[in-house]
Amino acid sequence: MNELDYLYDHKEETTTRYVCFVGNSLHRFDLALVSTTRFFGKKIVIDMQSGRSAIIGPDDLNEEGYLEYVFKVTEEEALELQDFLAEVIGTVHFTDI
Repeated sequence: MNELDYLYDHKEETTTRYVCFVGNSLHRFDLALVSTTRFFGKKIVIDMQSGRSAIIGPDDLNEEGYLEYVFKVTEEEALELQDFLAEVIGTVHFTDI
């Protein structure tokens, strides 16, 4: 039997917000937004319909084409998603400084 080389094994209580919305593009977003103390305050965003997920902070929202690439959506759909996420993502926290 092979031994595993753990890089980390950490448990914590998290908060998950479930949101479903439809924008002008008529694309339905079913999202789970997981808040954790890890990832410098970024949130884990999961598209529950496709199973795609990403760790997203405000810097990622400003990255051209990022949401289209990660969630495989059109530019119009990505703009709707970006507008929503900009309201809920918050700021990045560097706790190790």
